[in-house]
Amino acid sequence: MDDFVKLGQSEGGLVKVMARYYGPFMLLMFDWTGAIIAMMAFLFTVGWLRRTGELTSTLAAGISHGRLLRPMIVASLLIVGAQMVNREFVLPQYRDALSMKAKDINPTMEQDVKAKYDKVNRVLIDGTSMIASNGTLQEPNFRLDGNLVGFGDMILAKEAKWMEASPTLPSGFLLNRVRRPEQIDTLASAFWQKRPVLLTSHDQDWLQPGQCFLATSVSPDLLQASESATRRASIPELVAQVRNPAVHSSMGLQVLLHERIVRPPLDFALIMLALPMVVNRKGRNLFVMIGAAMVTVMGFFLVKTVASMIGSGGYMISPGMAAWVPLIVFGPIAYVRLREVQLV
Repeated sequence: MDDFVKLGQSEGGLVKVMARYYGPFMLLMFDWTGAIIAMMAFLFTVGWLRRTGELTSTLAAGISHGRLLRPMIVASLLIVGAQMVNREFVLPQYRDALSMKAKDINPTMEQDVKAKYDKVNRVLIDGTSMIASNGTLQEPNFRLDGNLVGFGDMILAKEAKWMEASPTLPSGFLLNRVRRPEQIDTLASAFWQKRPVLLTSHDQDWLQPGQCFLATSVSPDLLQASESATRRASIPELVAQVRNPAVHSSMGLQVLLHERIVRPPLDFALIMLALPMVVNRKGRNLFVMIGAAMVTVMGFFLVKTVASMIGSGGYMISPGMAAWVPLIVFGPIAYVRLREVQLV
């Protein structure tokens, strides 16, 4: 709390600082629990209608369960759609905040770096820390495995700032105050098959003395030590990581990508699994139905977790198939239950 108070004194108040810190976590909670809350809302709404006698009178008037539940099903689709928008367009903007602790809420706070090897340029990219908000590496330490004449096996600098690709320049890191090699300004830029690898001020007018530029597709997002930053990435960003030839694409990352693709229909299938409990032809107690719903949710996530572990480990099935297994198992069941309700 002391960290919030100190930061609030310099940034416009405690409420603003707490909203900036806890707001993204509220969005994350919605992403985690939206489908489960929608399913429980199904049960409580129909249970309330049954308890007040409204359900019996409505059915006696000739209105079927399917017609009665249609607005709730549409509302569930809207919730699943809102989750998808939140997951793909909102949460990726707050990935840095979601990986911080309360004491690290300052946007200029330095984070740990997870070294990544650029397989294309044969460079191990590392540093002592990173400011994720502006993509700056502190004390960068780039180890060179390629045969770059004059550069030796290492580049050390004060900082390295990420630069996006432009029409005239590939993406990469601009290194300032280079300490090694000491005569960086006298070295000619290094190319590999006409592709720039290391650019220096010797023949690049846009670079200042003491600067050099490393062309790489290993962005700061890939250097974050927290795995949650990767899990908060959007589908296009995950696709870019998987297709990036410069970095290794793990089985787990491929499973995550396919899970993102099937997540909306899978969330809707989870909600539809509760339909027999909603109809409740045997008149069971509401809390018994809630218990049955919890067992259903546990079974759903058990299958999903086991399939994900198998796919990530490379056993028996591919990463793509591992992500689709829960939908293959529960999708037909959810569809049959939806059709049954519409005909009752």
